[in-house]
Amino acid sequence: MRHFLKLGALALAAGLAAPALAQEKLKVGFIYVGPVGDFGWSYQHDVGRKAIEAAFPGKVETTFIESVPEADSERAIEQLARTGHKLIFTTSFGYMEPTLKVAKKYPGVKFEHATGFKRDKNVSTYSAKFHEGRYIIGKIAGKMTKTNTIGYVGAVPIPEVIAGINAFYLGAKSVNPDVKIKVAWVFDWFNPGKEGDAAKALLDQGADIITQHTDSPAPLQQAAARGKLAFGQASDMSRFAEKNILTSIIDDWAPYYVERTRAVLEGTWESKDVFDGLAKGKVKMGPYVNMPDDVKKLAMETEEGIRTGKIDPFTCPIVAQDGKTVECKDGKLNDGQIAGMNYYVQGIEGTIPK
Repeated sequence: MRHFLKLGALALAAGLAAPALAQEKLKVGFIYVGPVGDFGWSYQHDVGRKAIEAAFPGKVETTFIESVPEADSERAIEQLARTGHKLIFTTSFGYMEPTLKVAKKYPGVKFEHATGFKRDKNVSTYSAKFHEGRYIIGKIAGKMTKTNTIGYVGAVPIPEVIAGINAFYLGAKSVNPDVKIKVAWVFDWFNPGKEGDAAKALLDQGADIITQHTDSPAPLQQAAARGKLAFGQASDMSRFAEKNILTSIIDDWAPYYVERTRAVLEGTWESKDVFDGLAKGKVKMGPYVNMPDDVKKLAMETEEGIRTGKIDPFTCPIVAQDGKTVECKDGKLNDGQIAGMNYYVQGIEGTIPK
């Protein structure tokens, strides 16, 4: 059974009598930063929510609250906890502190925070190695660009996004030493107007390929309107620009959501951190289209190389923008260094906003 409740409706629902059978079900809640119809980040998390329902018919009841601003998330998270939800997934980086704060008030509730790095006894963290996909699309862009200028629409300057920009650039640079990327920040995750305007500005500056780390298909659509190429983000966005999309980086949360729900049902849940990528299927690539066969072959070989461990996007030496070589062990950056990345690699122009 699935419930979609706006913030105000949750408090009302809490006061209503429910059948005894419903009370026995595990209530699982989700907080989304954008609408489920963004066809990107929040949409893909909602696909995972539906997978929980399919996996445990009659045993779970799910709720989601969409379009919750990070700055106003504490109220939404607490309302889920107060209305009997025993497992709550908070799916945006800026929900980290509010999740921890609410978790301390409700020690009997299990919380799962996406892309965060702070945990507690009843708070787990999970993310995906999105940068692996960005290294692949960087290679594609490096091969496909004619102007040697690629536009990158960034959401907010957190390590996850910065690592993606760096991996993308390193991938592009590995096949095209003349390539440059221009980054436009929108300081929002889902804002089609701002995302589209950022893409337009990058196209005006000579970019002939657009990529993004934002949640709507607006950048892809703006590229298509100009007859340029682009990539999809978080979900397969090919429906929005079939003739202009090259591929999409797809986040597959469903197996993790099913696994963690099962753990609560079986009483085996414990706090941990999970950071998986192509090898575990948490990151997937959409179809490689609108590109020559040799570029498709390169993309597929790179994808397979990353999946098997033969290729790593952050193989050392890694030189930061300031010219200093990043400390490295075992020939590549470790997960902690990637998850905490706060610098551009050498060759990227511009500065990271504060």
